[in-house]
Order: sequence, then structure tokens, then C-alpha cells
Amino acid sequence: MEELAAKLLEELNCETAFSIQIPQGVPLIGGVSLDIAESVVITWVIMAVILLASFFLTRNLRVHNITKRQLVAETIVTKLDGFVTGMVGEEGKAYVPYLATVLVFIGISNVIGLFGVKPPTKDMNVTAALALMSIVLIQCAGIRRKGVKGWLKSFTEPIAIVTPINILELFIRPLSLCMRLFGNVVGAFVIMELIKLLVPVVLPVPFSFYFDIFDGLIQAYVFVFLTSLFIKEAIE
Repeated sequence: MEELAAKLLEELNCETAFSIQIPQGVPLIGGVSLDIAESVVITWVIMAVILLASFFLTRNLRVHNITKRQLVAETIVTKLDGFVTGMVGEEGKAYVPYLATVLVFIGISNVIGLFGVKPPTKDMNVTAALALMSIVLIQCAGIRRKGVKGWLKSFTEPIAIVTPINILELFIRPLSLCMRLFGNVVGAFVIMELIKLLVPVVLPVPFSFYFDIFDGLIQAYVFVFLTSLFIKEAIE
């Protein structure tokens, strides 16, 4: 158990990938050293891979006699669009590109551990940032749909006495999104380490397939599903 605790602490530790030294001459922040976390670097790499893949798949698009590359791109976009639209509804179709992007990003982040890279979603800062972006989008969707007055009035629904609870939800929802994603990713790691300690080397393979791939993709779906659900509530 001490070995497991040590590994867990190592996984949760936000290691520094490199540091940037700000020159002394820069106002206010001169002489400060900025530590760039490993999770931030991996996040940049994942975003770069997604951007390069998108650029590669969408080059030289045609209307007729499309290439296999364009067919793959159209299939991916169509499937993602239909999948996410089914969650957020036709009224929330404007938010589908963001939700689909988050779905792809979290999905890749959760399964990247198979390649020996520490998933950025094991860093609570990453999951907290994703949750805050989703909550800001949800509130902006409500303001866009109802106007500022209608959005403020929604805090008094269904009756005025629940206003404090509705306001409290502004803080509870991002916390719940953050902790659910972070907790499930870390929980899967703990279970896999326990299985490796208790059973032979070959046996954990099917469990690894479940926790590292299936469970990781499920968590991406749950995060986007809950965000879509909150958006639907905001624009009703």
C-alpha cells in the first residue's frame, strides 16, 4: 500500500517541464521565473495534433470527386455533429463546434496514457479550466437567449425563496464537473495499480483496455453530456 500511495502522489504531482526566466528589465514581473507544468506542455501537444490533423484532412476540399481524405473528414464531422446535437438539441446547435472539440480533446487526453504519457486530465488545474470554460459558456448562452434581465430573473425561478440556492449552483456546477472528471481519471489509475499488485502481469490487459480506453472515453462523453444538459436548461 505504501508503494501504491507513493505512485499516486507521483501521478498527482504537477511536475515542471521547463522554466521561463523573465528579464530584469520587464516592468512588474522582471526577474520572475515561470514554471511551465508538464500537463500544460502535453495539452499544447494534444492541441497541436488536433490542429495539424484538421489542417491535413481539410486541405483542397472539393464538391465533386472528393478524395478519401475528405471523405474521412466529412464522416468525422458529420458523426460528431449528429452525436453532440442529439445531446444539446437543435436550439443549442450554435454550441456544437465547441462541445465537439472538448469531446475530442478530453477523449484524447484520457487515452494518451497508453503511450506512456501522463494524461493532462490527472492535473486538477486542467479539469478546473475545462469546467470553468463550460460554465462561462452556459451562462453566456442563458444571457444570449433571455437577455441580462431574463437571465437574472431565472435565478428566482420557480420561486424567489430558492434564489440563494440557484446562485450557489454557479459555483457548485464547475466544481462538480471538475471533480467528476478528475476523480474518475485518478480512480481508474488507482484501480489499475491495485490490479497489477494482486494479479499476474498478463491478466491486467483487459482491465487496462476498459479503464484506459473505454472509461476514458466515457468520462469525455459524461463531461460533454452534462455541459449540454446545462446549456439546454439555460436556453429553455
